[in-house]
This record gives sequence, C-alpha cells and structure tokens, in this order.
Amino acid sequence: MNFKGGYNILPQGRPASAVNRVPEPKQLYLPLHSRRFLFSDICVEDGQTVSDGDVLARDPDNYAVPLLAPRGGKVKLKSAEGYITLTDILPPAGKVHVPEKDLPHIVQEMGSAGMKRYKLLSLGAWQFFYDAYTGQLPDPLGTPQAVIVSTLSLEPFVARGDAQLKNRLLQFTRGLEHLQSLLEYQPIYLALPDAKSELATLVREHIRGYAWVRLVEIPIKYPYDNFNILARKLGIKKGDGPIWSVRTEGILATDRVLTVSKPCLVRIVSIGGSGVKIPVHLKVMTGYPVREIIDRYASSSGVRIVDGGMLTGEAVAKDSLGLDTECRGLTILPEYKEREFLGFTRPGWGRESYSGCFLSSLRKGFSERLTTAVRGEIRPCVSCNFCEEVCPAGIMPHLLHKYLYRDLIEEVEQARIDLCIECGLCSFVCPSKIELRAEFIRAKELIEKEKEEIRREQAKRQLQENSR
Repeated sequence: MNFKGGYNILPQGRPASAVNRVPEPKQLYLPLHSRRFLFSDICVEDGQTVSDGDVLARDPDNYAVPLLAPRGGKVKLKSAEGYITLTDILPPAGKVHVPEKDLPHIVQEMGSAGMKRYKLLSLGAWQFFYDAYTGQLPDPLGTPQAVIVSTLSLEPFVARGDAQLKNRLLQFTRGLEHLQSLLEYQPIYLALPDAKSELATLVREHIRGYAWVRLVEIPIKYPYDNFNILARKLGIKKGDGPIWSVRTEGILATDRVLTVSKPCLVRIVSIGGSGVKIPVHLKVMTGYPVREIIDRYASSSGVRIVDGGMLTGEAVAKDSLGLDTECRGLTILPEYKEREFLGFTRPGWGRESYSGCFLSSLRKGFSERLTTAVRGEIRPCVSCNFCEEVCPAGIMPHLLHKYLYRDLIEEVEQARIDLCIECGLCSFVCPSKIELRAEFIRAKELIEKEKEEIRREQAKRQLQENSR
C-alpha cells in the first residue's frame, strides 16, 4: 500500500519490550470517565464489599459496557469525586466468571456467537474494540463489514505491540481464532510491520495456514498504524457498515475471556519520556494510584504527565488519582516554567527540526530530550507547507487554519476537515508553533453541532407538517 506523509519522531525515553509488575496497591481509585466512556450508572453501594471482576458501574450510552473491580475490597463512593474508591484490597481470587450455564436465558437463546459476544462485553474485553472511522465503541451484537487487527503502536509513548506479544503468541493466535468464530464471511486484516524482526517472523509462522487472515505489511512510520488510515488504504468504505478495529491487547483480552472465562482486569501501560528515570512497560490495573507511579518513575517533581502518546495524549490533571480504564501509557516530560536564557543563540545540536534548520541536521539519527518548553513564541502561519507534507490524510492543514482564522466554516468543511485523523503531526512540525490539531478538533465538533441543530430543525418542521 502507498501511504502519504507521516513522520517518525525519536525522543528519549522509549521503554524496552520487557514488562514489569507493580506492587499491590493499598487503595484503588477508579475514574468514572475516560476518553470514550462515562460510567454514570453506579451498580454498587457505599461500604459494599466486592470481589475482583464484579461490576462497579456501567456506561448506559455505550451498550452498558462495565467498569469492573480489578481487586476485591470495600467500596467508597464519596471519598473522591468522580471516582469509585476501593479500600481494604484483597489478593486476586482468580475465579472463573460467567460460566455458560449461568448466562441469562435470553443470552443463551442468542446462539454460540451471541454468547461469546455477551461475554466479551460483560468481562471487559469489548472495551479494546473501536470503529475504524469513528473511533467509538462498535455494537457488540452488530455485523462488521471487516475487522482490522494491528500489532503496531507507533506513537511515542504508548504500549508497543512487541511488549504485548512477548511470550504470548499462542494466546494471540488463539484470540484470532475466537474472533473469527464471531464472524461469517467478513475478512480479518492483520497489520504487521514490513520488517524482518524475530517477533514479526514468529507471528507470520503462527498464522500460516489461516486462510481467513489477510496479512497487511505496513512501514514502521507514524501514523500508518492508525485504523482510519488503514481502512482507507484497504478500500473499506465508511458507509458500508462498521469496521471493527482492535490492537494486540484486545486480541489477548478476547482469548482470556473466551478461553478461560476470566475478566480482563489488568493491562500493559508504558511509562516513557525524557522525565522518566527508567522507561518501562508495566502490567497494571485500572485505578492504580497515579502518584505511586510518578513517585517511583519520574526523575523529578517538576514534570508534566500526559495520558497517552506524546502527540495525541491529554495532560493529566494534578488532582488525578488513578489510571482510567483506557490508559495505554503515561508520557512524562520535564516542566520548564522559566524561559531559557539566550535560547535563540544555541545552534540546536541536541534539537531535532523537521525543517533541518538546526545544527543537528549534520548528525545521524539521535534521540531528542523533549521537554514542555515552547522555545519561542507562537507566530502567524508562514505557508511553509510542512504540515501538508507530513499529513497522512492528504489534506492541507495550513489552508484549513487560514479558513478557521477567518471563520469560514463552510469552506473548512469543503476542504475535508472530516478526513483529519488528529495524529498531531501538523502541530509537531509547525515552525510557527500553531496548535493545529486542537483547532481542527474544535472545528469538527462545531460542524457536527451545527449539523445536529439542522437535523433537529428539519425533524421539527417535518413533525409540524405531518400534524397539519
């Protein structure tokens, strides 16, 4: 497949593929919201004792996806606003949940595939699934037109596929088999790096003979692992139905649920960035105290914590208590609150620039020590076209920015802002330091809001006409 744009960033702080375990916590703080979910339907009472795997809350707007208790303990609903706190933590019981004979009668009538889908939802594996174009949670009982499985995570710093797969190839291939059993004729596309690494070779050998898996080899260049981009390159059209998309951890979760009927209570999270003592991958549970991780791995107290990758992550609030259910990594960067003295006189030997204007352009590839320092001030767009060069969606971010500056929303829509995948590369390479990604996210929300208002007005008029 031919890809457009893309750009690899090489910052310091990349975790190795080994996975460490964290100490058992004294308390867990489970957030009632994450990027996609809002667990507003509380299913427990204050002071109640729960076991690991019990449902604490559900998201009524996302197919009642559950928030599961990672450990047994006592529930506290009022000790921290926006969280369910678990105290008196108990060791994991490791019991089997939801035996098929105990499934609700209506679920048993859904047949084998329906029962499997119900278990994926109720035991926490369905949270790892996305729709390729919208990024939202797909309908667990719906019929996809295709499934995309990616073994790559190319944005720094999120949990990488090789860390997820290490010593777990059997579980991965078994998870693929389980996934295929949920489908009829729909294809499964498996995205692998176009590299001859030992791990990639092992994956190819394990799935040899799986006629229902179509291998897709992609360059190791950000953001070619993006599901939206992959769906377009594969020619899978948005209007023809949902496209299930899932990463390595989702396939492993599928295997756990459908092989041993146990809930998914832990996930692998990366701790990376130039503000980390030792970059590492951690096997950690939802609700694990953020402060314990920071105290253990941050190199100093003056750091900024980002939930997710370096380009698309969101800053973690200072009062944040526990990891949310979708966290894939914490990026830790040194926080400089004072301007660098005579920073403009420095030749940039240790700074990378897409434009190649620094002295570092004379060096071979190196890892830059990134910080939160802006190193200058925001300036107007200079039409350098760097953002257009790196854009994998084939749009012109600089043109969209100029339309937005003049409030030309209709022109913005005609210029296909809807194709933006919010990868953040345009913001990263912009020499004027314009926050293009944030601009485009706000613009898409505004356009969608206006469309919704138009739909409501049309429905209101239709209702009035029908009542005459």
